[in-house]
Amino acid sequence: MATKQLQSMPTPARPKSTNGITNVTNVSTEDNRIVVIIYGQGQGKIVTIFADVLGKPYRLAPSFSDVEEDDRGAVIGIATSDAMETIVTRNRTLMVAINAHCVNLGMPPDVDLSAASDYEFLYTETPFFRRDLSRFIAFTLGQISHHEALITKPRTYFISTTFPDVRTALSNLDILSVGSDAVEIRVDLLKEPLPDGSYGSVPSMSYVGEQVMLLRQRTELPIIFTTRCTRENGRFPMDNPALYYEYLYRAIQWGCEYIDVEVWLPEDIRRRLYENRGNSRIISAFHDFSGTFKWPSPQAQSIFNESKKYGDIVKMITIINSISENYELEYFRSQIKANNPNGPPLSAVNMGQLGQLSRALNTVFSPITHPLLPIVAAPGQMSAAEINGALSTMGQLPKKNIYAIGSFRATPQATFFEKCFNELGLPHNFQSVDRGVRGSVEAFCLQPNFGGAYINPPLPASQPYIPHLTDAARTIGSVDTIVVRGDGASSTFVGDNATWKGIRATLTRDFAPSAYKDRAAIILSGNGEDAASIIFALRSLNIGKIYTVGFKAHGPLAAGIEPFTSIESVQRVEYPFAIISALPPEKSHLVQPLLRHFSNGRTYQNGYMTGPGGGSRSGSSSPGRDGGKGKVFLDLAHGPRKSDPHAVAEQSGWTAYGVADTSAFTTVETLRLLVGQNVPYSFVRLASGRGLY
Repeated sequence: MATKQLQSMPTPARPKSTNGITNVTNVSTEDNRIVVIIYGQGQGKIVTIFADVLGKPYRLAPSFSDVEEDDRGAVIGIATSDAMETIVTRNRTLMVAINAHCVNLGMPPDVDLSAASDYEFLYTETPFFRRDLSRFIAFTLGQISHHEALITKPRTYFISTTFPDVRTALSNLDILSVGSDAVEIRVDLLKEPLPDGSYGSVPSMSYVGEQVMLLRQRTELPIIFTTRCTRENGRFPMDNPALYYEYLYRAIQWGCEYIDVEVWLPEDIRRRLYENRGNSRIISAFHDFSGTFKWPSPQAQSIFNESKKYGDIVKMITIINSISENYELEYFRSQIKANNPNGPPLSAVNMGQLGQLSRALNTVFSPITHPLLPIVAAPGQMSAAEINGALSTMGQLPKKNIYAIGSFRATPQATFFEKCFNELGLPHNFQSVDRGVRGSVEAFCLQPNFGGAYINPPLPASQPYIPHLTDAARTIGSVDTIVVRGDGASSTFVGDNATWKGIRATLTRDFAPSAYKDRAAIILSGNGEDAASIIFALRSLNIGKIYTVGFKAHGPLAAGIEPFTSIESVQRVEYPFAIISALPPEKSHLVQPLLRHFSNGRTYQNGYMTGPGGGSRSGSSSPGRDGGKGKVFLDLAHGPRKSDPHAVAEQSGWTAYGVADTSAFTTVETLRLLVGQNVPYSFVRLASGRGLY
């Protein structure tokens, strides 16, 4: 099995601070090389999809030597048969090579081509998951970073899929992953069936790749790729450390966000993985099942020091013999934190029933299980609900009253939040209440057990009882979420805005953040207040010129915004990348002439773009240079309407989204703010019911 040592790519330094946004473009870490897609026989359409996701034109080239500096700003496609001869000698500082392999072809990717590529994207043609491709390319190019957001959370969890075949877990994955911030694939527990009916001792690379693909197609969570050895309660053999490098490095190429690297592996292997990790993060892992390991010992400190050399997170897991060893671990944890303020975070727990206290007290990537899993990944593992229950019993998670304050026709939102709280084992109460008279929001906030609130419609940001505002709430000028920080007398309120995050998440569901950079957008709204969150979301994506219909922007968001004043002013705009309507339902039809005017003639079939330039495989000219055409339409109208602009948008070649998408994403962000726990978008859509979203 060939695995080649590639030229080191720039790896972002460990962030000192973050803004808590999961998908945020960081110019200093973004890979701006020319994207070259290697495609299989009859699979040229995948090049158009990559180009569309990146918002760029594309062309097909005969070889890597044909790619030049003039190709910056475009996506290049090279056939597999043509790529083999020149991929090794390509200019790696100019281009990033991605081997796009369709598993429906019935054969694994070429081993040498996989090894020589920078990354490898495995996909199915039917069904095709565009969201998977969007996430893959945005992550591998450094445009999104889950890690930067996760390390700022008070608590993070991950769940391990302990199935021999992840297909078994897919139907329940939405429920399994509630409360998790990442999902682990235990490669050593996979069982690849052989023709004779037996199972291989080590699953093949192609089988593992398909398993990772299937998991990533069905979850938005970061993936932790783990090959646990036999000595540490796994099944991966220890007699060939080079085998670990082959699988772990390929996981980096597949775009897995976290790579679990056991500290017993030779230092050279750990160093090479760390230096070539790209945008993946290394979890440096140590497990001890001997029962003789002691936290207050030079050995424990030595293991941490060795682990942090090549780790973004240090994980230390041990078996204990006495409950008092949990307190020894907490002292060790406090010393590590005090002595390594800029070092990697420590995830440390004790195994077995005696160690369950430490699982509740650990705050960094606590491994959790779920009743629907066939086996627990380690002795004493607890579910998210069990950990939250333990924290509540210990007084670390006091019961609070959390509200949805506004004008609600019924209470489906309260029912949905209760479902989430029950699934997570949270002790809180949730109520939907009418805002009522002026000052009623403040009355709720002053209650002794107030735990936060979601407010719709939002409040103006200048409320005397909300002493702190996030930058987003201050700039947008409205607060839709009140978050309680601290406990007891030291607690304070922070006003935040989750709506803009929901809008941004919708816009980047099928497109990379860079697709919006320096592109034009049109916003339709009856007033500037309703448009403020949209403007802020677009600005976070480095949008170019913003044109408005129906309002004029004021305040800190007004710069770079131009209102349409006539038909002629509309005609002067070449092609907007996005059109977003915040018009009320009775006026939502007014956006339809704009959608038709800026129609680009693109249509989609099974996720593939057809129409002008789509799918061409001839020559090395520019058959697909339609990157300037409109792409995204978002309609935020809620309620019955005269006509359906969503259908008009799709018929005109736009990728269209509705308020249900944005509302679900906003709910995800609201839950993160209010209770600090992650509930996947897919679960929100599944559990909320048709009446809410």
